Amino acid sequence: MLNTPRRLAFFLPNTFTALNMACGFFSVILGWRGEFTQASLLLILGAVFDSVDGRVARMTGTQSAFGEQFDSISDVVTFGVAPAFLVYNKFFFNMGRLGLITSFIFLLCGALRLARFNANIDKVSSDFFQGLPIPSGALAIVGLILFTGEYPEAGIMDHPWIAVVYVLFYAFLMISNIPFNSFKNSPWVKSHKKRVLFLIFIIMILIVLAYEIMIGGLILLYVLGSLLYFFKNKGALEEMFHWKGEEDDDQGHQI
Repeated sequence: MLNTPRRLAFFLPNTFTALNMACGFFSVILGWRGEFTQASLLLILGAVFDSVDGRVARMTGTQSAFGEQFDSISDVVTFGVAPAFLVYNKFFFNMGRLGLITSFIFLLCGALRLARFNANIDKVSSDFFQGLPIPSGALAIVGLILFTGEYPEAGIMDHPWIAVVYVLFYAFLMISNIPFNSFKNSPWVKSHKKRVLFLIFIIMILIVLAYEIMIGGLILLYVLGSLLYFFKNKGALEEMFHWKGEEDDDQGHQI
């Protein structure tokens, strides 16, 4: 049997995963009450917990198939169901079927993104994500909600079709084959650690001072930078997620 410290080590990362799910659940409740800012801030907190649980598991050597599946289920709740519910209640509740379908497409694409991640977890390089990660997609929705709450004069509430295009754009990025840099093994990051830490510190200060703009702005900057990098290096990157074994299997089935 595992000793007590070892049991606690296995319990710790799953605790952060559970907290992530709790943030998603309570965000839905607050969104149902119309408290969109608080609901959005809970999703940001959920993203923090989501970034911690995997690191804790690696640090303690307690990675497991159970932890991976539990993390994905939590992500569906926090970064799929919750933002889809929030964006519907905030922008689409008067748009009939179009609003319902748009919200569901975001949830569906997020779930497909997670399923594909689990299926290809041993194939995809840790340097890149296959499609936009679902937490980034959720934070894009959060950024839109926070921005419109702080700046209603922007007129998005009067033209909800803008939100439809915005949501669908991020939804389809999640199921695309566009590579998004994870920065895990970036040579530049490794050779400029002090600059990176200073930049992270500045970004955190800016988020605290103006989170209504910074959350959506940072995700948009990340997406535009990734798209620019992809199209600039398309010849070298477009086959990144095509695996030879799968192509051989497909040919074998066709024969």
